[in-house]
Amino acid sequence: MHDDYYKNEAAGDVQPSHASTDARISDFIRFGIIGLFAYWSFTVIAPFISIIAWAAILAIALFPLFRLLTALLGGHGVIAATVIVIACLVVIIAPLAAIVFSFADATQGFLTGMKEGTIALPAAPEGLRNWTPFGERLYQAWNYAVANFAAMLKQFQEPIRQMAGVILERTAAFGSNVLSFIASVLLCGFFLVARTRLTTAVNIVAMRVGGKRGADFVQLAGMTVRNVSRGVIGIALLQTLLCGLLFVLFDVPARGALTFVVFILCIVQIGPGLVLLPLVVWAWFTWTFSDALLFTLLSVPITVLDNFLKPILISRGLSTPMSVILLGVIGGALSHGLVGLFLGPVVLGVFYDLLAAWANPAPRSDDKPAVAPV
Repeated sequence: MHDDYYKNEAAGDVQPSHASTDARISDFIRFGIIGLFAYWSFTVIAPFISIIAWAAILAIALFPLFRLLTALLGGHGVIAATVIVIACLVVIIAPLAAIVFSFADATQGFLTGMKEGTIALPAAPEGLRNWTPFGERLYQAWNYAVANFAAMLKQFQEPIRQMAGVILERTAAFGSNVLSFIASVLLCGFFLVARTRLTTAVNIVAMRVGGKRGADFVQLAGMTVRNVSRGVIGIALLQTLLCGLLFVLFDVPARGALTFVVFILCIVQIGPGLVLLPLVVWAWFTWTFSDALLFTLLSVPITVLDNFLKPILISRGLSTPMSVILLGVIGGALSHGLVGLFLGPVVLGVFYDLLAAWANPAPRSDDKPAVAPV
């Protein structure tokens, strides 16, 4: 029957519309099967998307370091990747886990103290009275707040307890996501070793989808990943680590919670000044002169550290607005937990730059070859 059909078609007995309809039905079936398998594959890898994406971001950001270590180790890329993975586990994940668990302990301690009525504010330092012309008024207002603090907590006890419970639940989720972070770091080592094949595959797919402009988008995405991961996340981690060490060195109360707040402020480009400045003022009223002076001298360079490092770590001006970074941090944390704190701003930053490049295409020389992102 099929042979007769093709003979009749060759003889012109079959109408062109029938052949066109059959071709469309065949294409529809093929696309449907491909779409079904694509959706099925997506549902299989969906739980691991955030881990894979963060591993790829780490690989792109750390590739220059990997290339330097490989050259120093005589071309042994596996050893260089292993060193980077171990360093990330020790330098990044261990402090983050300590901060998260310390923040959880501080929150739990606050709830316990509020329940037992043991939470109290420190009394105003006597030296505050010597501040003219408002020293005496500040001293009285401070002590008035201390005297009425317990009553205020009792009045708002239920809303505060609910809010603290939500914070504690979210912090516990962050703690469980430390394992996902570890998996991303381990996968990053594999990506670094297999960088050549992965880069070639990404460029081939980009060329098939968007031609030369698709390869340009891959290059822009890689550059944006490096800028955001180094200029935003990298500096935020460094400042947070230094602040955490400073708080431990001077035995600052609630240092876990304060370090976590410093990290959020740094990653949204505000900086640690909102935490360090009140601590400096508090130190001058409550500590000895030498301790307060040393704490101040160490706090100043940590606060302005990003002003010196950003021009070095960012290859071009970071065009991503702070609002996009902030949305990425909040949305990423709500969607993917601890990994989302890092993944969110990078993903939104890449999307913003790609959208801006698509909406306002810049002229580019046709004879310039596309450059791989890593």
